[in-house]
Amino acid sequence: MRTVIVGDVHGCAAELGQLLQAVSFGADDQLVLVGDLIARGPDTPGVLELVRQLGGRAVRGNHEQRVLEVRDARARGEEGPRLGPSHEAVLAQLSSADWAYLDAMPLWLDLEAHALRVVHAGIVPGVPMADQDPWALVHMRSLRDGKPSDKRGSGVWADHYADEPHIVFGHNAVDGLQLHAHATGLDTGCVYGGALSALVLTESQRVPNIETRRNQIVSIPAQRAYIKI
Repeated sequence: MRTVIVGDVHGCAAELGQLLQAVSFGADDQLVLVGDLIARGPDTPGVLELVRQLGGRAVRGNHEQRVLEVRDARARGEEGPRLGPSHEAVLAQLSSADWAYLDAMPLWLDLEAHALRVVHAGIVPGVPMADQDPWALVHMRSLRDGKPSDKRGSGVWADHYADEPHIVFGHNAVDGLQLHAHATGLDTGCVYGGALSALVLTESQRVPNIETRRNQIVSIPAQRAYIKI
């Protein structure tokens, strides 16, 4: 059984299907996604349906968090966070099964067989997971004075992470594929015209060194740029 960990899909259902074909995804393989399955791209419902059909697991990204917050706020008769047209369309498109899937997304997943942890955005090095700020797990890109920030600083948070388990994350399309000693960033900007990428691990394989890991990443180019970065 292999584990296929996929970067930010953002509604790019066609590219997700092509990527799974490229890795010859089979019935014995497990699918894991780093969050931001939804919005900005052309087919959010198609992405969620395919992932559910394959029994895929995903952590919660900032885009899932945003639409969930707005749904809940409006159910209380409040306006909630402001949404753009793409996210408003997602609110109207999602089925009850889609909402149930989003509601069930955890903030992180531990894949113990591979000695790795999947989060959407990042973690603050040195802070136990139980004490991590949920906002940081779905929004951070860098550390500023040791504190999580969603801005791009002089470096990404993973530059400062030298611990176990290995972290696999997304959320940072501008920096593209990130191969650090103890972390792997898989957001290669598919919805912006880049590529959709996956790290493919064999059964119980630990995340290998950077050069070997590079050869275990499969990428499919986007069909087009659906939105500007």
